[in-house]
Amino acid sequence: MVHPEKHAVCLVSGGMDSAVALAEARAQGFVCHALSFDYGQRHKVELDAAERVAQALGAAERRVVRVDLSEIGGSALTDVLLVPKDRCEADIGKGVPATYVPARNTVFLAVALGWAEVLGARDLFVGVNALDYSGYPDCRAEFLRAFEELARVATAAGTEQGARFHVHAPLLELSKASIVKRGIVLGVDFSITHSCYDPLVHGDQIGACGRCDACLLRKKGFLEAGVPDPTRYA
Repeated sequence: MVHPEKHAVCLVSGGMDSAVALAEARAQGFVCHALSFDYGQRHKVELDAAERVAQALGAAERRVVRVDLSEIGGSALTDVLLVPKDRCEADIGKGVPATYVPARNTVFLAVALGWAEVLGARDLFVGVNALDYSGYPDCRAEFLRAFEELARVATAAGTEQGARFHVHAPLLELSKASIVKRGIVLGVDFSITHSCYDPLVHGDQIGACGRCDACLLRKKGFLEAGVPDPTRYA
C-alpha cells in the first residue's frame, strides 16, 4: 500500500480533457495511477491514445479495465445509434445527446474508487467539463459531490477509518479554450490525444471526422485559444 496523501487514481480516456486533468494531477505533486476502460466502445483508437497520454505525462502505471457497456447499449458510442453531426453550438449543450453512455462515469469512478482503496490513495482525478458538455448529467458538480459522499459510506476506508475521498475535476468550469491554454502551460502534447466520436480508420491512418460534437468543440477551443490545432481531420 502506498502513502495516501500523494497518490491519485486518474481516469485517462485519451481525450484532451483527461490529458490536461492528468497533467494537473502531476503538477500538484501526485504520483498518478492512470485508469482506462475498454467499455465496448465502437472505436478502440481512444485506448491507444490513452496509453500514449499516460506514458507522455509520466503516469506511474496504467491499467485498462474491461467493463462491456455495449451489452446494455443505449449510446451512439456503444450501439448502432448515429453520432450527431454538424450541430450548432447552442444545440450541443442542450439536452442529453445520443453520445451519452448511461451511467458511464458512475461505473468508471466506482472502479477508480476501488483501486484507490487498494492503493491507500484518497484522491481521484477526472477530466469532466460542465460548460461544454452540460448535456451530460455525470459531468456536473452535483454528481461529483454526491459520489464523494457515496465513497465515504461505500468503502471500508470510509466507514472503518473515516477516510474522505476527493474527486478532483480541475477542468469543470473551464471553457475549451482555457483547457487548451492550460494544457500548453502544463506541457501537454495535444497531437497524441483523440477526441472524435466517429473517427475514420483506414489501416494505420486515423482521421477525426471534424463534424461530431467533440470535434467541433475541440476546433473551437484551439481557434479561440489562438493555438494551432494538431488534429488530423479526415
